[in-house]
Amino acid sequence: MRPSATGVVVGLDVGGTATNATVVDQTGRFLVDRLVETPSCVLDGPPAALDALARSVDVVLELTGTDPGTVRAVGLDTPGPSSADGVLSAKGATNFALPEWYGFDIRGALEKRLGLPVVYNNDGNAAALYAHVVHFGADAPRRSSVSAIVGTGLGGGVIESGQVVKGATGMAGELGHVHIPMHGLLADGQTLPACNCGFSGDVESVASLTGIVKNLLPYWLTRYPDHELAGVPIKEAAKLVRGLGERGDELAREIFEQQAMALGRLFTIAANFTDPHAYFVGGGVVEAAPDFRDWFLDRVRAHTLLRAEQAKVTTFALVPDLDMAGARGAALAALGPVAA
Repeated sequence: MRPSATGVVVGLDVGGTATNATVVDQTGRFLVDRLVETPSCVLDGPPAALDALARSVDVVLELTGTDPGTVRAVGLDTPGPSSADGVLSAKGATNFALPEWYGFDIRGALEKRLGLPVVYNNDGNAAALYAHVVHFGADAPRRSSVSAIVGTGLGGGVIESGQVVKGATGMAGELGHVHIPMHGLLADGQTLPACNCGFSGDVESVASLTGIVKNLLPYWLTRYPDHELAGVPIKEAAKLVRGLGERGDELAREIFEQQAMALGRLFTIAANFTDPHAYFVGGGVVEAAPDFRDWFLDRVRAHTLLRAEQAKVTTFALVPDLDMAGARGAALAALGPVAA
């Protein structure tokens, strides 16, 4: 179907409690510049969640004054694991823990519900695509990038020639579960970190909130026994680490130095595997004070080992508009096929 001059695409970023929606026109201009959130209802099962997604579309179209008849497609993202076509893992996925979601074709079900083409990406890939397009602009189709997004886990995405690399089963870009060298990263007496996926010594076991809770903070509290976080419940304490890091707290900076080294080692592997034009970092550090996020990105860059030829052309940057990046990336992924 070739769109009309006024055709638009809706982007939907589905989380555990809320869905963020956006609208983009054929020129790539977004018609909304803030979060437009509605309840996702994913914890209530597929029927309720599909109704909620349809409501999200209605809400963002009404907000932007967009005629529903001009919508040509919908871009959808959810957390993984999932297939390249939007079938959630047979063991469930992040935020989709009810048995009814196991192996559920969320893309196909939403396409049927809306009567519109739906293009699916996982949330890390969608954010990676948005960062890539914003950074490179018109050159995006001729550039490559790798994004690492530090959150509860570690998401990410690989972009080649402006396109998301999904892989045979949709699992490409699961950068959190890449094993990295731990020698020189771990301090004296620090045990090999374990990941919730069952691996030990992968990136997520260090560079994630879960890594702080399970692996990093418990160790560093033994080195700083009189620290203000001592005695605070570990999950609560872990959420306070970033704020302390912004103020230059020694314990917090030790933790973030290890996380920066983990990301640098991940990017070093990428440099020898995909040789991208750019590396993007997203997550909580993007939402931090400018001085701290600049320090963190500089430490990631320092721990990324590039050849001289690569260093001349490679850039490091932060994922922009992180709270909106998923929905916007999902929309851009759907815009390409519609505009072709």
